[in-house]
Amino acid sequence: MKIAVLVKEVPDTYGDRKLNLETGLADRSASEAVLDEIGERALEVALSYKDGSDGTEVSVVSMAPDTATATIRKGLAMGADNAVHVSDEELLGADLGLTSEVLAAAIRRGGFDLVITGNVSTDGNGGMIPAMLGEHLDFPHVTGLSAVEISDGKVAGTRGVEGGKQEVSAQLPAVISITEALPEARFPNFKGIMAAKKKPFEVIGLSDLDVDANDQSTARSIMVTVAEKPPREAGEKIVDEGNGGAELAEFLIKNRLA
Repeated sequence: MKIAVLVKEVPDTYGDRKLNLETGLADRSASEAVLDEIGERALEVALSYKDGSDGTEVSVVSMAPDTATATIRKGLAMGADNAVHVSDEELLGADLGLTSEVLAAAIRRGGFDLVITGNVSTDGNGGMIPAMLGEHLDFPHVTGLSAVEISDGKVAGTRGVEGGKQEVSAQLPAVISITEALPEARFPNFKGIMAAKKKPFEVIGLSDLDVDANDQSTARSIMVTVAEKPPREAGEKIVDEGNGGAELAEFLIKNRLA
């Protein structure tokens, strides 16, 4: 079985996250670049299956600037067999539509049986890529899984729904996305880090995927305006002097909170 795991370099959530006010894009120099944790958990799902299944090949696939090599290589150190890095200057600021089209082309090129992603990245928070990939690839997509079971020719899992759980499954090839309910990823050990330097690491561009970033037949988002988030204003303090309840009710009504 060939499994593709989508990983993404993101600004560290413990650091500052800012927008570049000139370009409207995330200022990725504002904090340290790291591999998104949800992507690491997705990789752990694939590696856990590989541990008990001979003949399984796990690839990490990422669309990222050419500076992301070291971050993507962490996936190899964790145990992935190879990496595919899609890097092209025309992809700077790509929206969800273009991103999904490019990633689908990379996956189609690799002939994968199963695609595993996180449910949402910590930088864009779009949460739409798994379903969009399924549409582009014409694969069934099973999203938001809190438990996963992979078998020969089939993937199944549990999805949380309002008031309970839902058991879902799909025949391969398929796309699945997982949530943070899945186990944390393993740490790369010294042996894995050294081995990662010799594993196949392919860098490709749009010309390799036959995707036109400027094709106007496919909708592309345009940034119209961007502004810095306004500073947080001080809250209103209500002192109870016998009429606190009435003042609180008036505040809630005035701010349409009641």
